[in-house]
Amino acid sequence: MKNVFENIRAVASTKSTVLLLGETGTGKGFTARFIHTLSLRKNERFIEVHCGAIPDTLVESEMFGHERGAFTGAIKRKLGKFEIARGGTIFLDEIGTITPSAQIKLLQVLQDGIFQRVGGEEEIHADVRIITATNINLKQLCEDKLFRNDLYYRLNVFPIELPPLRERKEDIPKLVELFLNKLNTFHVKGILDIHPQVLDAFLSYSWPGNIRELENIMERAYILEKSLVLRPQSFPIDLFSQKAEATAGNINPDLTLSQIRKQEIRRVEHTYLDLLLKQHKGKINASAKAAGLTTRQLHKLMAKHLLHKEDYKIGR
Repeated sequence: MKNVFENIRAVASTKSTVLLLGETGTGKGFTARFIHTLSLRKNERFIEVHCGAIPDTLVESEMFGHERGAFTGAIKRKLGKFEIARGGTIFLDEIGTITPSAQIKLLQVLQDGIFQRVGGEEEIHADVRIITATNINLKQLCEDKLFRNDLYYRLNVFPIELPPLRERKEDIPKLVELFLNKLNTFHVKGILDIHPQVLDAFLSYSWPGNIRELENIMERAYILEKSLVLRPQSFPIDLFSQKAEATAGNINPDLTLSQIRKQEIRRVEHTYLDLLLKQHKGKINASAKAAGLTTRQLHKLMAKHLLHKEDYKIGR
């Protein structure tokens, strides 16, 4: 990701076309906005177009506009996204889905910097920075004759590939912290932490939906949670099915030594406190004395690991 951000900063201040590559949910939309924010056009508009969500018959009209009477239902002139984004940045997501005729018009914009509205003859100057994104292989589409080679080479001036979350799991603790702070900004619960068991499950899960899935799953848990810590019971059971017990053979080598230490310290703390409280049947004074802690320190650790003395008095 450091290399990704270096590339973003290198290209942001230029006029070059950028092609963002990566699976669904890896943050292509965020990256496009970030490039715009760092660019010389940051004070102008950022227009996002989800090409795959537009019906084929309306793609050209949405992107380039149309004149009155250009087709049935065109009762007045309409400005397209390229005109609306003038002076700023246009982000074309799912670029591999656009129609052959829209591909030709986009190629004209990239080659000559001009376009015409549908049904019009006036040449309009396209003063816009173009960023595109795809989660499918454009090269393969070219080989299958579904995407123009010349357009592909025009779009592929500066490609940036965003790795899937399963290949950057060392970022998960920071992303969790970021999303938790964001949720606390928009809601009034003030949830302070996430249970170590949940974080361990996050680090073991494959994340097919990538960062978007992580954010969505945390929001759902936040809504369900009734305590000040996001606990396992607030998350889907499937999340924990991939979690294996911590052994030397399955420690995640993608994490830093510091992250592994923190992860294992929390795990050992939880196991030790659980055994300690079982041994002393939930008696705080006796447990604290045996652990060499004050009762205040023990209460703090129990709160951190969601352990309750009542559970040990009545058996678990």
